[in-house]
Amino acid sequence: MDNRKTLTNHVRRMAEGFVGMGVAHAVISPGSRSTPLAYALASTEQIDVHLHVDERSAGFFALGLAKATQLPVVLLCTSGTAASNYHPAVTEAFYARVPLIVITADRPHELRDVGAPQAIRQMGIFGPHVKYDVDLPIPEDSSAVDDFLDRQIARAIGMAVTEPKGPVHLNAPFREPLLIDFEQELPTVTFMERISGHTSLTTEQKNQVSDLIGSAVRGVLVVGECLPGFDKKQVWEFAKSMNWPVICDPLSNLRSEVPADCQHLCIDSYDALLKNETFAAQAEPDTVIRIGPQPVSKPLTLFLKKVRPQAFIVVDESPIFRDPLGIATHHLQVSANEILSVEATAHQDASFTEIWSKANELAGEMTERYRSKEVHEGDYVRTLLASLPDGCDLISGSSMPIRDLDTYFRKTDRDIAIFSNRGANGIDGVVSTALGIQTARKRPAWLLIGDLSFMHDVNGLLISRMQKMDLTIIVSNNDGGGIFSYLPQSSIPNHFEQLFGTPTGLTFAPLAEMYGIQYDSISSIEQLEGQLAKEKTAPLRIIEMISVREHNVQAHRELWSAIGEELDRNGV
Repeated sequence: MDNRKTLTNHVRRMAEGFVGMGVAHAVISPGSRSTPLAYALASTEQIDVHLHVDERSAGFFALGLAKATQLPVVLLCTSGTAASNYHPAVTEAFYARVPLIVITADRPHELRDVGAPQAIRQMGIFGPHVKYDVDLPIPEDSSAVDDFLDRQIARAIGMAVTEPKGPVHLNAPFREPLLIDFEQELPTVTFMERISGHTSLTTEQKNQVSDLIGSAVRGVLVVGECLPGFDKKQVWEFAKSMNWPVICDPLSNLRSEVPADCQHLCIDSYDALLKNETFAAQAEPDTVIRIGPQPVSKPLTLFLKKVRPQAFIVVDESPIFRDPLGIATHHLQVSANEILSVEATAHQDASFTEIWSKANELAGEMTERYRSKEVHEGDYVRTLLASLPDGCDLISGSSMPIRDLDTYFRKTDRDIAIFSNRGANGIDGVVSTALGIQTARKRPAWLLIGDLSFMHDVNGLLISRMQKMDLTIIVSNNDGGGIFSYLPQSSIPNHFEQLFGTPTGLTFAPLAEMYGIQYDSISSIEQLEGQLAKEKTAPLRIIEMISVREHNVQAHRELWSAIGEELDRNGV
C-alpha cells in the first residue's frame, strides 16, 4: 500500500470510528497539518461538519453542541498554538462535564523539539483538564496499528461519555504529503460494542435511603443545573408526595412547565428570601437532598453552610461528587431518577413547607411590582423574560446576567430552557456556546450577556457567515464590569474604575453593521418593549440595552430591602 492509500485508510478509520461511537458533529478550524482528517470528516455523510476559523471560539461552539445534545463532539485543529486556543473551552468542558473529543493534528516525531515551524509540545497541553489523552501513531500499513487506532478511539470516547463526562485529547501526527484519495474504498472497521450500565441501589440500600428521607421533618430538595433529558416530572412527583419545597436554580429548568398542583412547592425567590435573617432562621432544614451542582445563589450557599443540615445528601452519578460547602453527610452515586423513585413515608412538618411557600409568593409578587426611579438591568431582564415565546432557549452569561435570571425568572407554564457555562464560571466563549446550543437544538435562542463578556467572544460571530443561525443577542451595556460594583472592592474608590470597572466607552452598532446583523439600541423599558415586538428580519439580531452601573446596584439593593420589609410585615 502506497503512502497516500495508507494515510487515507488511517483517517477514514478514525472517521468511521467516530460515527460508530455516536459522534454526529465535528467542528473544524482550517489548517494545513489537519488536512487529511478534515477531508475524512467532511466526506463522512453521517457527520455534520462546522467550520470556524478562530480556535478559541470553535472550542466553545463545540462545547455548546455537546452540552445541548449530551453526545460527544469532535473538535479538530492544526498543530502549534491552534491547540493552545482550545484550552479555555476544554477547561469549561472538564468542570461542566461535557463530552468533547479534542483532536490536535501534530508534526511527526522527528520534527518535534528541533525548531520546526508550528511544532510545540502538544502532549499534555491540557494538563489535568482532560480525562484521557493519547499520542496516536503515525499512519502505517499495519494491522496492529489499525487495531490500536480503533481501540484508542473507542476507549477515548468511552471515557468522554462516562460519568463524570468530560473532554479527552487525541494528538494525531501526520507526515507530508497530506492529501487523501477520496475514491478509495472505505476501510472495514470492527467496532467494539460498548454496553454501559447504570449504578442502581440494592433493596437494602433503598430501605436505608427511604428511612433517611422519611425521617425528615423539615426537608428541602435543592436542584442545580440539569441538562436536556432530565426527567422533571419525577422531581415534582417526589416533591408532591413528600410535601417538600424545591429550591429551583434557574439552570435546573424546573421553573418552566411547572405542574399546577406543584406551583406552591416551586421556590424561585430563595436568593432574596435568604438575605432576610428572620426568614432564614425560620426556614432551616434538617434534611437536604441536592441534585446537580451547587446553585448559583451566594445567599443560598451561605445559608446551607451556616445551617449544616443534619442530613445533606448529594446525588451524583460520579464518584468525584461536588461538595464545595464541605457539609455533605451522604453521597449517593446513582442517577437522580433512582433516588426520586424511592418510596418513603412522609413526616414533613406542613407548617415548614408553608413558611417557604408563603414567603416565596410574597417575594415574587414584590419582585414583579417593584419599580425603581431609574431604569436598570433588572427592569430590562424582567421585560425580556415576559416577552419570551413558548418553545425557546435562553443562554445566560456569567456574572450579573445569571444572577438577574435567578431574581427575575419566575415559574411559568412556558417551555423555556436556560443554559449557561457554570463549570468554571468564566465570561469567555459565551457567544460561541450560545450559537452551538442553537445549532444543536434547532429552535429560536436568546442570549443575555454583558458588554465585557460579549467583547471577549465577538469572533464567535464568524461562524454565522458560514451557516444559518437563529439567535437574538441581548447585550446589557453598563460600560464595564457590573458585578464588581456589588463586591467589597467597590467601597474603595482608589483605582476601582481602572482595575475593576474597566469602562471602554464602546457600543456595538459598527460591529453589527460589519456582520450584517439586525441592530437596535435602547435606553428605556418602553423602547425595549417596542423592539421586542418588532419582527426579526435577520438570522442574528443584537439589542443593546444601555444602563448605568450605579443605578443597577441601587435598584437591586432597594428591591432586596423591600422584600425583607414585606416579609417582616407579614411575619414570615
